[in-house]
Amino acid sequence: MLANSGIISFLPMILVFVVFYFVLIRPQQARQRELKAQLNALRRGDRIVTSGGIVGTVQLAREGSKEIEVEIAPNTRIQLMRENVSQVLTSTAKPANDAAKAAK
Repeated sequence: MLANSGIISFLPMILVFVVFYFVLIRPQQARQRELKAQLNALRRGDRIVTSGGIVGTVQLAREGSKEIEVEIAPNTRIQLMRENVSQVLTSTAKPANDAAKAAK
């Protein structure tokens, strides 16, 4: 009987942990996986927000490289690490076609 009261006293704490796991931890892990996939798929023309709150357009993103070049104002480009991107606002479905622009 004494052993049962010990288990019953820890039951509310276990229940709280389970609720926290399903309400807070799992959704956050899913968002992190989604952001990581978006960061790996960054392309020229994607609009992003940096961790510092700067909004810009990706101008150069080499596959496998940790650095990207972002235009934050006309003729103002900065280099930053992919990890510093906190949100991808818009993503281009396909890479920009520079050859078509040069032909005009």
